[in-house]
Amino acid sequence: MPRRTKAEAAATREALLDAAEDVFFDKGVARTSLEQIARHAGMTRGAVYWHFRNKADLFHALLERVRMPFAELVDEVEQGSEASPLETTRLACHVSLKRLEQPRYRRILSILVHRCEFFSDINPLEMQDQLANECFAELCEQFRRAHDQGALAPHLTPETASRLLQSTLGGLFHDWLRMPDRFSIVTEGGHVIDTLFELMQHPSSEESSHQP
Repeated sequence: MPRRTKAEAAATREALLDAAEDVFFDKGVARTSLEQIARHAGMTRGAVYWHFRNKADLFHALLERVRMPFAELVDEVEQGSEASPLETTRLACHVSLKRLEQPRYRRILSILVHRCEFFSDINPLEMQDQLANECFAELCEQFRRAHDQGALAPHLTPETASRLLQSTLGGLFHDWLRMPDRFSIVTEGGHVIDTLFELMQHPSSEESSHQP
């Protein structure tokens, strides 16, 4: 019975997050109440408070569903691979683009970027800054390794290369999330990423850039 109770509690929590995703996406975060989320899930507001302290706590839990720490993307690419740091970073970018096409990733990131206003203890810019800072630090580590191996173009520092890539990814994400039907984030976005890596590669490097 305890196992069943724990499973049921987990299922209830997931159902509330599903409902929050729907309502946040339709109404925006500030204009959504916990009562509306509970009603959409077919539950009481008490069920929401059993699992989440407040709306901010629920919103953070929703974001955790789609967090993509770059270090994890790199680990995923590196499994069974002997690719160089530069190639690993490029492939990790392609993995992130493919994940973006999954409905849940697209919807929740759209909520954060385009449907989340400053409200009470919810600060969307602070959340975006935190994710961006984590990503920048991880990119710098990869580009430092590439630099040490002589694979990075001589005019680029690891920090500048990280800023170039992060700005490119950020621009692609924001443009595509605004109008996802306008272009393929995997096909066209992937081409932009590959082009950038060709420009960042050391001219004498034998590194090849194959489509994933």
